[in-house]
Amino acid sequence: MPIEAWALVMFAAMVVALMLGYPVAFTLGAVSLLFGGIFLDLDFFNLLPLRIWGIMTNFTLLAVPLFVFMGIVLEKSGIAEELLETMGRLFGRVRGGLAVSIVLVGTLLAATTGVVGATVVTMAVIALPAILKHRYSTELATGTIAAAGTLGQIIPPSIILILLGDVIGVPVGELFMGAVLPGLLLVSLFIIYILALAWWRPHTAPAMAVSPSTGGMTGAVLKSLLPPLILVLAVLGSIFFGIASPTESAAVGALGALLLAAVKRRLSFAKLHHALAQTTRMTSMVFLILVGATAFGLVFRGMGGDMLVEEVMTALPGGEWGFLAASMLIIFVLGFFLDFIEICFIVVPILAPIAQLLGIDMLWFAVLIAMNLQTSFLTPPFGFSLFYLKAAAPPQVKVMQIYRGIIPFVLLQVACLILLIVFPDMVTALPAFMAQW
Repeated sequence: MPIEAWALVMFAAMVVALMLGYPVAFTLGAVSLLFGGIFLDLDFFNLLPLRIWGIMTNFTLLAVPLFVFMGIVLEKSGIAEELLETMGRLFGRVRGGLAVSIVLVGTLLAATTGVVGATVVTMAVIALPAILKHRYSTELATGTIAAAGTLGQIIPPSIILILLGDVIGVPVGELFMGAVLPGLLLVSLFIIYILALAWWRPHTAPAMAVSPSTGGMTGAVLKSLLPPLILVLAVLGSIFFGIASPTESAAVGALGALLLAAVKRRLSFAKLHHALAQTTRMTSMVFLILVGATAFGLVFRGMGGDMLVEEVMTALPGGEWGFLAASMLIIFVLGFFLDFIEICFIVVPILAPIAQLLGIDMLWFAVLIAMNLQTSFLTPPFGFSLFYLKAAAPPQVKVMQIYRGIIPFVLLQVACLILLIVFPDMVTALPAFMAQW
């Protein structure tokens, strides 16, 4: 069997080991050393320290711990609680209004925190008992919370967009701009679905029995909305208008989150210690996986696996459209079994050079991948949002109810992905417009 075929065996062995539950970073490193030691000279690994040094000195990747820290601090600042309470009162009169308010809060939290696990757990703890109390369908309630909690994957500032920008070679600022309209499109599809379902089956999403009073509502809305909006404008606005790089704006966001928590009197030494510890753990996990994936990619390319994949993908019927369909299908299927970080660091570096060879717009391709990867949080059996939701949900909420609830939202994300493929201007229009300023 040619060495290129053994590269595919290495990829299959890695997937099987991950599905068996072995740690990602160490699995990638061990599989790379095993196959590299057998099929390549050990001197080949002399290239690895240079690759790792390049990762550790990458200025763009400094934005990852800063945005993670910003998200954790904001999650402790009480923004989610205030937003959910205010939006619930504002939209509760409408059929499906509580579910719509969860989507809107998820959107705002995505643009501020961007930490999927914290967002899903927070909304599950606060909103799920209330929405079930108002006789909402359990499937609709759980599906809405899980889907709204994952919006931080596509709505900037998103960690996956930063990682994709570095892997694919697209400026992170342009990637943030390119993801704005797709993110808003996905939010719109979620809201339209909820309102349509509430109209078609009123018993699944009834209106609140008591209408909220208008007195004091304006002040409550401004009080809960202005702080996160100002922070979003400071972080994203500084990137979009070229005032700061993504890393510098991440530092602004981290400082803004600390100030916001201090103003709300939610900042204490214990909470700051917790935020720093969580940031360190999450960042260490990301970078360990990145180091392991670098070793895996080095051996995979050394064995000629990338050339074999390139030959297969470029030979598909339909040219770039055939490649797009195949690559999106591969990422979607792998999302059932692998984490988005693993796909980003292992699969995307193999597909990106082929896309560039075919003349595909890499900004567009990166946003398509980000939208596709978002579904990996919702697809069983390893959808992390489903685990977070089940852990935080009341005991009467069953796993199968959660699985049934997320199906329509996964289909909506696939529909949004198809729309972005058919209408690429939805991705490229805003970056092109901002480039003129």
